[in-house]
Parts: sequence; C-alpha cells; structure tokens
Amino acid sequence: MLSLAEAQAIENIADILYEFLPGSGNNKTAFPLAAAQAGVGEFWTSGSKRPAIVELLKRTLEYRRNRFTPLMIAIVHQSMTWRRGKGNPLTRDEIDRLNAALPGVSFRIPELLDPAFLKTFGEPPKTERTAPEPMLAEAAAQTLIARLIEISNLSPQERGLRFESFLSDIFAAFGLAPRGSFRIVGEQIDGSFRLHTETYLVEAKWHGPQIGFADLMAFSGKVSGKAAWARGLFVSNSGFTQEGLEAFSRGRQTNLICVDGLDLYEVLSRRVSLIAVLEEKARRAAETNRAYIPVRDLSFQTT
Repeated sequence: MLSLAEAQAIENIADILYEFLPGSGNNKTAFPLAAAQAGVGEFWTSGSKRPAIVELLKRTLEYRRNRFTPLMIAIVHQSMTWRRGKGNPLTRDEIDRLNAALPGVSFRIPELLDPAFLKTFGEPPKTERTAPEPMLAEAAAQTLIARLIEISNLSPQERGLRFESFLSDIFAAFGLAPRGSFRIVGEQIDGSFRLHTETYLVEAKWHGPQIGFADLMAFSGKVSGKAAWARGLFVSNSGFTQEGLEAFSRGRQTNLICVDGLDLYEVLSRRVSLIAVLEEKARRAAETNRAYIPVRDLSFQTT
C-alpha cells in the first residue's frame, strides 16, 4: 500500500501529466496507448481523464513498479509528438516539474535528466531580474498602514470586505496584477494575483481565531482542484496555530504559502518588497515544506 506522501506525490504528478496526452481519440498518441506500450495497459480505466491518470500511476507503482520508468518515458515520448502536432510543443519547464515531482515516489529517471535531452528544449529562462523590485514610497506605505489599523475598528462584516480591498491595493502597489473575488460553483475564491509567471489564488481572513489545520486543508483542496500550476496564498490577520501548521506540513506537499497581519505590517513599516517576501516564502516552502515562515525570520534589506 502506498504511503500518504506517495499518494500526494501521485496527485502532483497527475496534475503535471494532464496536458501531456489525450485520454483517448486516436490510435497513435494517448494515455492508454502509452500505458499499453509500457506493459500496463490494463491499468488504464475509462471515464474522466485525471482520475484515470491517478489510477494508472497508483496501480503501476503498487503492482508493477518495474514498469513505472517505461511508462513515464512512453508518456513523454508520445507527448512530444502529439503536442508538436497541436502547435503546443512540450516545454522544458514541464519536464523540469516532472523531474522535481518524481522523487516523491522514489524515482529519478536518467533519460528525463539526460543533459542532451534537456538541451533539445533550449536553455531554461534566466530567473535573475534586471530591473529593481518596486518599492513603496514612504507616504504610500503610511497610508496603507493607516488603512490596516482602521479596519480593526470596523464591524466584522465590514472588516472582511475592506480587508479584501486592502489586499488588492497592496498587491497592485507592487505590480502583482490582482483580480478581485470571484465565485465558482460551490466555492468562493477571495481573489488572485500574478507573481512573475506564477498565479496565486488568495484566501483572506480578518477576524476570528487563528487559522488551524482544517482551514488550511480546505483552501489547499480548492487550489488543488484548479490548474496544476496554481498556487495559494492564505492571508490571516490573526495568524495561524502552530499545531495546524505542523499537521499541515506532515504527509503532503504544500501548495500554499501563508501571511499574517504582522507580516503585512512589517512589509509596510520596514518598507520591504512584498515581491521579495513572497519569493522567499515560496522558496522556503519548497525547501522545508513549511507553508508559513514569519517575515521577521527572513532576512531583507530595508530602505
């Protein structure tokens, strides 16, 4: 039986692979054909594509683990043909994300890590920024601090709406292209923003007790239900319980980073770049699987 960590890794790999191939539709390139080529064709089930991918990966790992590498290679090989034919070639970023996820099920596939193969996609984009990060002017920072303090004096119903507006304005001040709250059938998303090429969905809580495990899991589930490249930012003015954070970090890979009210105050009062804060929180989450690390525990130069 697969461990909880492996089960979560399978979910992540399924998200990455979803756009690699169709679930059916031709006799040359499709998930069931790749499965058959790898000798695990009986593990492909009919129905919705993503559950079928999860089941294919799970059954292969549980019952025919020695065919998992051939399965991955067959999927990638067929995807190179299918995606190019659709005018949307497979990218180096997708291969890199697949390679980063495979250790979650104790696999490293030499063929996918081969420098000669990776070189066929061209050089990966450089991550260094040539332009300085936007910094808030003193007057703008003080105005936002005053608004943050003012919200605490409002009624609970007003606080939530004003807090969402405040977050949208601070995201806009740092050029993060915020989008306001929107409703999907059965759930509410408090907004989104774009950090470089990454899209973050936002959950915002002003009042109430500190956020615990149940709320973190609920929002993580919302994010997991969207596109594979979506991430989540949970903003809780009251903060997060230590027990909830520790439980959330065990047995799963986080798709969230967290910010509390003190983080926001320190960004504004110390005039730290919000972009740098989010980047560093995301990096620490990737390194440690911890969704929340306070700004005060991160090292930044102030103006």
